Amino acid sequence: MPKELLAFGLEKLTWQEYAEPELSGDQVRIRSEFGAAKHGTELAFLKGYSGARGRYDNDYQLFIPEKPPGKPAAKPPARRGSCVGNMTVGTVTEVGPEVKELSVGDRVLLHGGFRQTHVAPEQRCWKLPGELSWKSAVCLDPADFALGAVRDGNVRVGDAVAVFGMGAIGLMVVQIAKVSGAAPVIAVEPLPRRGALAKRLGADLALNPTACDAGLEIKKATGGRGVDVAIDYSGARQALQQALRGAAYGGTVVAGAFPPPYDAGLDFGAEAHLNVPNLIFSRSCSEPNREYPRWNEGRIFEVCLRLLIDGRISGEEVVTPVVKFEDAAAEYPKIATEPDTYVKIGVEY
Repeated sequence: MPKELLAFGLEKLTWQEYAEPELSGDQVRIRSEFGAAKHGTELAFLKGYSGARGRYDNDYQLFIPEKPPGKPAAKPPARRGSCVGNMTVGTVTEVGPEVKELSVGDRVLLHGGFRQTHVAPEQRCWKLPGELSWKSAVCLDPADFALGAVRDGNVRVGDAVAVFGMGAIGLMVVQIAKVSGAAPVIAVEPLPRRGALAKRLGADLALNPTACDAGLEIKKATGGRGVDVAIDYSGARQALQQALRGAAYGGTVVAGAFPPPYDAGLDFGAEAHLNVPNLIFSRSCSEPNREYPRWNEGRIFEVCLRLLIDGRISGEEVVTPVVKFEDAAAEYPKIATEPDTYVKIGVEY
């Protein structure tokens, strides 16, 4: 029987066998060949802080704490039995009776975790051209959020842009900002290898915020003006503060990360009060899009896939390291313990 990698917490990963379901309607069966994880979001679930805010109510569009009045909120357990992993590249091995576009042997990309096979409706799969590498293909998801943030920040030709956090999304923001004609593009990242990688992928300058005053250095690098747009994908309170300090008068700060609640120290009475920046929250999968009906997430995916196919952005150096499927249980926890090496873990089946 095929198996999948389940997590009951960051240090509690286990293999589980599963039965193959029969196909129906427009479903296809896919044999997994390569995959990648989504570090920030998966760690949020595994560490438990994604649920600490309570239950999200779709009618009120807010989180409702799940605790009795006057009682402290208990830390919720990590999502139980989660299949870790985010995107998979594989080959179609079987098609359902109503499938129209895909055929056995097609190479496809889909959202799916670390498991040996997947069953999904064909409309949830992207058919991939032969020339697109799997490493770039599995970066479609971070590219989606990166492009959403660049558009929400209204980055235009000639704009100075600072990007905080050189995880997979931040590295995609750097590349898309360059494609958009931004200059300079400044990467802010405390981990040396990630900062160096950002420069190889197009950043004009990489700053280590633990070794300098990042806000001040951003101002110096832009002739004292500051950046037109600062985009944060680090999820760190200190990064958001430096983004506010480094933004130009009337500039824009885009908060795109999925952080836990910030600790004390975020100061909205300093540069933020004097320089009146615009603070924008970005999330590509929150629909309708700010530019609806012209733009939605489907269009963002289309544009990102075209950029990846054309080689204008790339995941070749972003997906690192690559491990064997059978080693994934031992290697996966290192995304938390060795972040300078494990930028976006890839899996080869």
